[in-house]
Amino acid sequence: MTEKLIAKVISDLALDKTFDYLMPEELRGDIAVGSQVKVPFGRSERLGFVLRLSDHSEYPAHRLKSIIALSENRTRLTENLLKLGLWMAEYYCCSQEQAVRCLLPGAVRSGRIHTRKENFHYLADREGAERFIAENEGKKRFSTRVELLKNFLSDFEYSSSEFLEKFQKNTAVLAPLVKAGLIKTESRAVERGIFGSSELVASSPRPPTEEQAAVLNKFDAMLEQGGGVMLLHGVTNSGKTEVYMQAVEKVRRLGKGAIVLVPEISLTPQTVRRFRARFGDRLSVLHSALSDGERFDQWNKIDRGEADIVVGARSALFAPIHNLGLIVVDEEHESSYKQSETPRYHARDVAVVRGKIESAVVILGSATPSAESVENARSGKYTLCEMKNKVSCSVEPRVRIIDMRLCSAPAAAGGDSGAGGNTGNENTGPGRMGSIFSPLLIESVNDRLRRGEQSILFYNLRGYARTFGCELCQYEAHCPDCSVKLVYSRRNQTLNCHWCGHSETAPSKCPVCGNPEIRYSGSGTERIENIAAAVFPGARICRMDSDTMRRAEDYENALDDFRRGATDILIGTQMIAKGLHFPNVTLVGILNADQSLNQPDFRAAERTYQLITQVAGRAGRGDTPGEVLIQSYNPENEVISAAAKGDFEAFQQYDFEVRKILKYPPFSHLILLHFESENEQFAADYAMAVAENLKPYLNNDIKMAGPMPAPVERIKGKFRYQIVLRGENMRYLRRALRYMVLNTPEGGKVSFFIDVDAQDMR
Repeated sequence: MTEKLIAKVISDLALDKTFDYLMPEELRGDIAVGSQVKVPFGRSERLGFVLRLSDHSEYPAHRLKSIIALSENRTRLTENLLKLGLWMAEYYCCSQEQAVRCLLPGAVRSGRIHTRKENFHYLADREGAERFIAENEGKKRFSTRVELLKNFLSDFEYSSSEFLEKFQKNTAVLAPLVKAGLIKTESRAVERGIFGSSELVASSPRPPTEEQAAVLNKFDAMLEQGGGVMLLHGVTNSGKTEVYMQAVEKVRRLGKGAIVLVPEISLTPQTVRRFRARFGDRLSVLHSALSDGERFDQWNKIDRGEADIVVGARSALFAPIHNLGLIVVDEEHESSYKQSETPRYHARDVAVVRGKIESAVVILGSATPSAESVENARSGKYTLCEMKNKVSCSVEPRVRIIDMRLCSAPAAAGGDSGAGGNTGNENTGPGRMGSIFSPLLIESVNDRLRRGEQSILFYNLRGYARTFGCELCQYEAHCPDCSVKLVYSRRNQTLNCHWCGHSETAPSKCPVCGNPEIRYSGSGTERIENIAAAVFPGARICRMDSDTMRRAEDYENALDDFRRGATDILIGTQMIAKGLHFPNVTLVGILNADQSLNQPDFRAAERTYQLITQVAGRAGRGDTPGEVLIQSYNPENEVISAAAKGDFEAFQQYDFEVRKILKYPPFSHLILLHFESENEQFAADYAMAVAENLKPYLNNDIKMAGPMPAPVERIKGKFRYQIVLRGENMRYLRRALRYMVLNTPEGGKVSFFIDVDAQDMR
């Protein structure tokens, strides 16, 4: 067999091509497919990854440069992960380098982070130490050394940080003992801790219910068959997490590893807590809230095989487990699994592909599965398993729809004055309450407060008021860089853009006509919190949204308070809608169930049903039956009605009928083309040119809409245009699109990017 002396390397530049390099003789035994190497590139040196090894090159040997070295940390991607990256590059229309780059945390890829080391000091000569103590006990000159040796005799060793904490002394005081050979010092690699000092009570597997046992039996069969995809449709509180943990234990017994994905970082702490209680130190965590050093340590811990269970958000999917047996995608319907930057991959779909490459089982779990997963189960691509019964509460929560049209006149909610220093007191009269809290909801919350039970109030918009303006001259505060209205925050007295982050001080009078009676209208969670404080005096209220939960610990602290009963009413956006288990919550109020139905998106109905179902599932998870109150101005709506009844089949039938007629996913694939420019005409012209180039690929199966302005026409000072493509067989079109986007000059006047299987039409 001819020796392979050529390495085909992709650099860290998005050129979408490999470069041939000679492998130096001294490195040939160490370089393999997936190795990160340092190579000469032009007049510089760059890091790259070996995609293939070859015995020949189309270029003459004298023109080839040699690999300089392996990367300092000797980072290496598995061949299976490389296969996954190359598939992502083709499917999501990006360069190979961009796809491979997302397989590694930046802290690992860059080579700038290194293993943390710390000095450890340990007893080297026990007999000598005992002799020294006996000879010098009571001598003032040697009192410190005697004290230290006594401690070393009992504890044997200390790290430098432990030594400082215990003795309040620098390790320099050990120098005489080291010189005498009684103590030795050595440097060791130390993992940057991510779990803190908290101790968990170990948990054991629970005897499975009949439904759980059936799911686990099906899982066993899939393992024996060498993999597959299971759609686990389980109602809230049906015990899906226990199924996940017992499935993880099954693959571990086979010497394999598992990845468990949660849709948001905010859900990671509680998931980690449950899995650590079951599996201990074999667990690792990967998500973007970790520091670079922590991510570096966790990735290498997994790569060394010291952890075989990984829990995390989207990027944890690429954990370097070498013998992968299981991937769990919890809440698989969540849109947060979609990456918003190139490559714009969907973690659920990539998990399915990685499972196929690794011959692993993939479990997609949800109480409200996505339309795409439901259709894949119906067509036989996925194995459907259902859990229709709750495990800890025999009584379903009582669900009632409140017709807000029959409450107090909503006209009183049109607006109220009070910006700047003239906010006045919150009006809690009947008109205001009729637009926010129905009388029944107020009565129900007060009832829970009297009984010492807890309530959750859900409203999926943050801020205090959604619009801020003047009735005299019709002025409305808009973002200077985006085509959206600014949202008023009463606490900070600011106007904020939730698209670009722009913030400015709220004026005390109209900046156009000087009218002191500035008006604000529309509600957000901040306003709900203020009104609730007035309506429920003495109640302990916590608000959870992205304005108040800035850090992961903010979220965890708020939930800990709620768990301990230090909070009576939890108010929040969709971050409180899923994954929370609080047995003392007996009431859930959904304040504006219609709000998400009004979005210009074919997924609006699906997201509304999912949100209502997920939030409602927080009620009655203990021994006391729960109640769910859904406030709606359109109570006859099919989506609201189906969600209130928990009738997923009825909702799916309604939703699928609409999508099938319009040929939207899951009955087609959807690709969204984005064009952005500071000059609107440039964006429009470029989009039109691309549309012309795409016409040869259109047919009865593939339809194109646009070019047209995006629903949000301007963000961060850039005008936005879109083209929407729909069709069942998009392979050749994707290839053409990939060629177009990869051959668009960098730094041009128009940014052009592609979103395959787009989840957001904005």
